[in-house]
Parts: sequence; structure tokens; C-alpha cells
Amino acid sequence: MTELEEKKVDGSDVYAVRMAKLEDMRRNGFDPFGQNFQREHTSEEAKKLYEADSENQQMVSVAGRIVTFRLMGRASFVKILDSDGQIQLYVSTNDIGDDQYKDFTKFDIGDIVGASGELFRTKTGEITVRVKSILMVAKSLRPLPEKWHGLVDNDQIYRQRYLDLIVNQESRDRAKKRCQIVKEIRRFLWAKGFEEVETPILQNIVGGAAARPFETFMNALNQKCYLRIATELFLKRMLVAGFDRVFEIGRIFRNEGLSRKHNPEFTSIEIYQAFSDYKGMMTLVREILQHLCKTVVGTTTIAAHDGTIIELGGEWAERRYCDLITEATGNADWFSFSKDQKLKRCKDLEVEVNPDNEDFEITNDVYSKIVEPKLIQPTFVTHLPRELCPLAKINKADSRYLDVFELCINGQEIAPAYSEQNDPFIQREMFEKQIGEEKHNLDNEFLLSLEYGMPPAGGMGIGIDRLVILLTGAASIRDTILFPMLRPQEGN
Repeated sequence: MTELEEKKVDGSDVYAVRMAKLEDMRRNGFDPFGQNFQREHTSEEAKKLYEADSENQQMVSVAGRIVTFRLMGRASFVKILDSDGQIQLYVSTNDIGDDQYKDFTKFDIGDIVGASGELFRTKTGEITVRVKSILMVAKSLRPLPEKWHGLVDNDQIYRQRYLDLIVNQESRDRAKKRCQIVKEIRRFLWAKGFEEVETPILQNIVGGAAARPFETFMNALNQKCYLRIATELFLKRMLVAGFDRVFEIGRIFRNEGLSRKHNPEFTSIEIYQAFSDYKGMMTLVREILQHLCKTVVGTTTIAAHDGTIIELGGEWAERRYCDLITEATGNADWFSFSKDQKLKRCKDLEVEVNPDNEDFEITNDVYSKIVEPKLIQPTFVTHLPRELCPLAKINKADSRYLDVFELCINGQEIAPAYSEQNDPFIQREMFEKQIGEEKHNLDNEFLLSLEYGMPPAGGMGIGIDRLVILLTGAASIRDTILFPMLRPQEGN
């Protein structure tokens, strides 16, 4: 067996054939990986330069990956893919000569090339580059999946996302829309005077949410550290510092489960505005989403993965948490029930709950399992029980509830928001109730900052991944994350 034959992969000799082509190029003094090409136009930029009524078309220089190849004797058509899309190239012996054309016929689908030439329109109406010179700048040694039929396993799609993005236009569009969504959120907030800041990912004490953290160790300080589970407490320090409008887009890490809606590593934006409250955040989040509908999606009427139509235009519904619970349970007296009565009613409703949970946790299980999934059109769920969040202001009219909302769309939470608690004494009390005996988890530095005075403020978080699910009609959070966490393959 030759050395070349030993390099065959998965029983296929395609790799061996392409390796032979590469070695032949190198023997003849050409190394495709040692080349560069001065690209002057993307595919879309080049197409826009075509002038329908002109006899003298502009010369363009484009580059990309060959995705289709039609050899037709002394002339051929190929299409290349770049970041903007595809453009067709016409390559003939008349334009590049016999020797270069002979080399060109050895190119393969997947090779990355640069080409220069003049634009023209074919008989079928497609704007095409009549190639005057063409250069291979990277040899593809492995074959691309045949369109989409060769890449259907979900694990392979997520593990080899680069192939998914090459051959699946839907995935490319979604990835681009995610970039646009983040860009437009930034533009919108900058226009409203918000400052973008960065806060620590490695933290001594985790706070700002109730979640299990990832632990690590810092050798330089000889101490255990945690990956952040929220950006909230550091962003509020910025309010204390006099930065009245701040936001941060960043990665959050929670050592918890995987699901269609959850990933342990995800992206969120947290926004804080001094001299505002949860009502002000209602206006802000609605404006943000409607801005994204206008600039990224092109309509306020969107379709979910299952075909459900969601309308994001106009005003959005407001519902109190307690009203939704009593409607879902069919009991107006739910909140006066004993724990045993609530457990019995949950059994009747086929809602699985942990009988060791507190009363408010049982109620919240009812909310998350039978209320939230039915909130399809945008709904602000307000006045949540005070036990659910230690960081929000207590409602003045009824101290059992908080001045907060959860924005739910298509059966999932998109954005929670609070009137932020700025009383250092109430904040300390609520923190201590939350952590119980674990006093070492109390963020005394944050409490100290409140004693210097934090202005009244509204604060809000938006899960970017879930927002992309909503606006692109994705089926799962994994479809919105370019490289989701997967179990390592055997041998890796």
C-alpha cells in the first residue's frame, strides 16, 4: 500500500485523489496555500456594478469557494460562494489560454479561488464574470456535502457548523441575522445615549441570579473563582458611579441543564437606566424589538418554527401573575390554599412538582409549566411574588409583590425587568433571606456600593439566543449558537 493510499478517509478515495492533485501542484512549483489574492468586490458589490445598457462593463475581482462546477470542453461555468452570496464565473480557453485552462479543469468543488474579469449577462439573464485570470488560494482536500443531502445528522450539523454554513442557506441567513440583531441593538441603544461597558467574567462571588455557577481556580491569587451567572451587580455599580444609562452584551455561564430553550453558555444583554422603572423598561423593550422587526426582519408579523403567527407591532398585553395563576388552576382562592391543597390541585392538573418545595416555588412551577407555554403573543407578566427576586423593588400598594415584569412571547421568557432595589437595608435583608446560612455568598462589596447611593432605575435583561429563535423562526437554541457545546467525539 502506498503512502497516499494510507491517507484515505472513511473508505473514500476522494481525499486521496485531491491529495494527489495537491502534490502534483507542489511538484510543479505551485503551492495553493502559499497564495493570496487581492479581492476588490464581494459577489453583491460586483453584481451591482453591471450596467444593463453599457457596452463597456467594469472589471471586477471576486473571490470565494467553488460550489458548482460545469465543465463544457473549452469553456466552463462555476459558481463561487462568499460572505454575501454566490456569483457565476465563465472560464474559457479564449480568455485565459490553454495552459491556464488545463490547470483550471483540475480544480474541485470546495476549492477557494480568486478571479478577475469583465461583467456580462448570460442568455438566461444571470450576471456573470468573464474571467481573464483565475488563481487557487486554498485547496479543499475533503468533499463538501452534496448540497444538504450529505449533512443531515444534527450532531454533525452542530459539530461541523462550518460545513452547515457552507451548504445550508437557511443557516447562513440565520447566522447573518444574529449579527444584524446584535448590531442593531447596539445602534438603537447608542442613539438613546446608553454607554456600553464591560464587567468581569471571573468573579469571587456569584450574584445577580439564582443559578449554579461553573467553578475555576486562579493560580495567581490562589483562590477559587466562578464564571459569572449575570452582569447585574457590576452594572448597578456603574449607576452608583454616575453612568446613568449602561448596557453590556456578554456571555453568561450557568452550570445547569440543556434543552430546546437552554444552553449552559449563552449571550445576554443587560440594560440599566437611572431615573426609570419597570414601566420605562416596558417601553424600551417594545421599541427595541419593533426596531429589530423594521431593520432586520422587515415586518412585525413573524412566524414561529411551527407556523404560529406572532404580531409584534402595536401595544402589548399586560397581565398580572396572580390572575394568570388563578385562571390556569381554576381556583380564585389559590393563593389562600394550604400547601397540601396546592399539591393536590397540581396532581389534578398533571403538573409535576417537588413536594419539598416552598409554596411560592410550587406556584411558580404551575406558572412555568402551564401558563408560560400558552403566552404566544407578546405579554408583560407583572407583579411577581416578592420571593422570586431579591433585587427588585417591593410594590407599594401590595407588599406581597414586586414591581417587575417578565416579557413572554411564543411560550418563553424573552426579557425580565425590574424597578431596581436601591435601599441598601432592604437589599441586604432580601439577600440574607435568599442565601440563608451561606453568609460567605453575600456580596458585601455590592451592598457597600448601595450605601453611597444608587439612583432609582429600571433594569432589564434580554436573552440574545432566545431573541434570535423568535425573530428567525429557529427550532432550538442550538440553531442560534454557532458552536454549541457537545460531548467530545471518541478519540478527541
